[in-house]
Amino acid sequence: MTNRVVNTISGRLSLRAPQRESLEALATAIAATPDMLNPKRDVPMLLETLKSEFPKLSDFEREFPSLCFALATGVGKTRLMGAFVSYLHLAHGINNFFVLAPNLTIYNKLIADFTPNTPKYVFKGIAEFAVNSPKIITGDDYEVKGRAFDTFTSVSINIFNISKINSEVRGGKSPRIKRLSEYLGDSYFNYLAQLPDLVLLMDESHRYRADAGVRALNELNPLLGLELTATPFTESGKGTVPFKNVIVDYPLARAMDDGFVKEPAVVTQRNFDASQHSKEEIELIKLQDGIRLHETTKVELLTFAHENDVAVVKPFMLVIARDTTHAAQLLTLMESAAFFEGRYQGKIIQVDSSKSGAAEEEMISRLLAVESHDEPTEVVIHVNMLKEGWDVTNLYTIVPLRAANARTLIEQSIGRGLRLPYGKRTGVTAVDRLNIVAHDRFQEIVDEANNPDNPLRLKQVILEAPSENEKTESLSVSSNLDGLISGKTDGLVYPALGNNPPVFSNVAETTAAQYAIAEFNKLQHSPKIVATSKALLNADVQKLVVQAVTEQLSMGQQSLLTEEQPIDMADIVAKAAALMVNQTIDIPRVMVVPKGQVSYGYRPFTLNLEGLNLQPSERDIIIQSLQTNEQEFMVAYAALSEAKPENYIVHALIDYDDISYDDHADLIYELATQVVRHLNGYLSADEVNNVLANHRQLIAKTIHTQMAEHFWEQADAYEVEVRSGFTPLKSCAYTVAASQSVHSYRDTVSDKGKIKQLLFGGFSKCLYPVQKFDSDTERRFAVILERDAQKWFKPAKGQFKIYYKDGVEHPEYVPDFVAETEGYVVMVETKSQAEMADAKVQAKADAAIKWCAYASDYLLKNGGKAWKYLLIPHDEVKENFQLGDYVRKFERQ
Repeated sequence: MTNRVVNTISGRLSLRAPQRESLEALATAIAATPDMLNPKRDVPMLLETLKSEFPKLSDFEREFPSLCFALATGVGKTRLMGAFVSYLHLAHGINNFFVLAPNLTIYNKLIADFTPNTPKYVFKGIAEFAVNSPKIITGDDYEVKGRAFDTFTSVSINIFNISKINSEVRGGKSPRIKRLSEYLGDSYFNYLAQLPDLVLLMDESHRYRADAGVRALNELNPLLGLELTATPFTESGKGTVPFKNVIVDYPLARAMDDGFVKEPAVVTQRNFDASQHSKEEIELIKLQDGIRLHETTKVELLTFAHENDVAVVKPFMLVIARDTTHAAQLLTLMESAAFFEGRYQGKIIQVDSSKSGAAEEEMISRLLAVESHDEPTEVVIHVNMLKEGWDVTNLYTIVPLRAANARTLIEQSIGRGLRLPYGKRTGVTAVDRLNIVAHDRFQEIVDEANNPDNPLRLKQVILEAPSENEKTESLSVSSNLDGLISGKTDGLVYPALGNNPPVFSNVAETTAAQYAIAEFNKLQHSPKIVATSKALLNADVQKLVVQAVTEQLSMGQQSLLTEEQPIDMADIVAKAAALMVNQTIDIPRVMVVPKGQVSYGYRPFTLNLEGLNLQPSERDIIIQSLQTNEQEFMVAYAALSEAKPENYIVHALIDYDDISYDDHADLIYELATQVVRHLNGYLSADEVNNVLANHRQLIAKTIHTQMAEHFWEQADAYEVEVRSGFTPLKSCAYTVAASQSVHSYRDTVSDKGKIKQLLFGGFSKCLYPVQKFDSDTERRFAVILERDAQKWFKPAKGQFKIYYKDGVEHPEYVPDFVAETEGYVVMVETKSQAEMADAKVQAKADAAIKWCAYASDYLLKNGGKAWKYLLIPHDEVKENFQLGDYVRKFERQ
């Protein structure tokens, strides 16, 4: 029951791997100690039992069971709270929850995220809460809503701000929540304390472990406490004190390796010597270089959005000031004409405690809207005011100007900027990287990041780790047909062989069969003679192959044809043909080609240069990743000089293969002129040349991306050509541990994160002896295919040569499965429910649907079977469904 609920919640909420790991840990803890949810349990005994399950757990640190989940910033702790509430309610009938926030920002954020119809609603996808959502009770309305009976929902979630409770307990007073209600005669606190199933959830729990407010709330004596934090330790006079109740530890290093957060990098100038500059000069240089990085990142983000047809991200730069006076001085400087000629006036906000009243409200509203394109802010100056809960995804450049040791500087700086705007890494460095401008502290920060004790290096990955000398190897897996013909299995079990004797009994027969297969493969390129693989069974075709094989074996292998017992060539060719037909699925090679006169070009258009605000530079910048230590450079001024500024761009544009200077000269000069005109609007002539010389490739990339939207091609006609009626199955290459055994495809994998490392076999209908799966969803779908299909396989790259449009690129699409049934062939893609509407997934589907239509037209005319394309959400893959059910429900046309 509980495993099913965990799987359901993980799927419906699209939990990331560390979130699911945390939910499974909670389920494991409750399963190991069923009395945990019994108000009369023995707490010390529970602790002893759980210590054996969780090595890091040594104490609950409270009078009730309290478990800590330490997850790095940016992984998604609020969504995990929603998963905890859903699981405890659906699996164990818990109805009452008390959520504790450390400050007003997080308090307001939690209320929003637990409220239906908000952008980040934590229960989106949980069917049980779709109609009757949980009742949300806050520190502002509990006296009215707290004990009011609600007919429609049984789940109540109380959300309180610990900082407000702390202010109420100063001077030895009781918090308002504990005082008598004027109209109910009892305190709301006592009401909560009497509930038999109250669960306490503590967000950012490191912030208030020793607070008086928490000590007061301990008297609630909840059934269970669940703590979430990115920093599972407290600071004391004796140093860092780690939490003793951590059961899941997913630190920043693992989050970076898994691609859930940006990659932090430290930035300096080449050969920078801080001793040669005054403190004020260093600050100015860092601010100027920060702006250069910011403007370059802005263009990269704009280009990425155009290339991939996604929302444009508006980046901003964060400046960390020493105090409010320093922050005001920085604001005056950066908005002055002396700083990039005043181009950032009105685009900077100062965030600190120096403001009050209307000015404070305006500051907060601008800060909260910093991700919006309608909000002009590009720089935020702050003094230690941006705490946890300020969850922005568009912070890309940080300029710390406050003195701090390297470790504090790393931890405090990167924490605010780690979240990714698109929810995952894109593979584009500028989109995935957070820059920390620290010229004067560069080496110190690099050394600290490489310190084994630094959080970036603390990787708490617990696996059945291979020994240091364990080796991996590359395994090439051929199709069953190759194994049946050659008789060699390379230690793998080929299902069609089983315990039966070899198809070909001696070397001569085996060699002849191999030659026959080679001849059959040549015939794929003659679709008029061999329309499909079944035509290989034709007597006339086999007669041609017998003749060709006999000729080849006679040219230097005469002994094979003159043995005492000569081989029956016709019989061998017939057997090889039957094997080939049985051990393959007809995959025609389909091409759509233009006929007659073909012309192409680009329609004239006006460039969108709204985000292009590149700045001139005087110095080279070095950017070093704190994760990989790789370096990247921004050159200050290129030696290249052009007669006309437009030529910088034109020469970069004609490097693209699809832009011909002869055919497109007028257009590309017009586009280059638009860029130069735009730059002249805010730069001097020398500065324009500086920007064009330094950034011509980036500008050309931006133009080329926009040109793709205006590309046209015209032909007299288009025609579908079938170059071959079938194609041989390609070999698959896998990287595996040298000593790895093959798992049965029916085996349930307990650690889903390891499935990509495993080989699976034991198939009876697969056209390969072993396969690898990217997810447990794929493994379960293979179980269905083994039961319902005639034959199936997972294609290797290059098997289909289907290409889809991804921005300006056309990558190859490799589907998850191909399966043949009695009446049709299916091409199948299984995808996470959250990715079903993704533009790239849809582009792949469109390309595959067209291919299936063309293949079906050809095959149905030649006695073959129609192809169908299925796009199936992962949470629909269940063994009680038939393959035909999926075709009826998920076929895309």
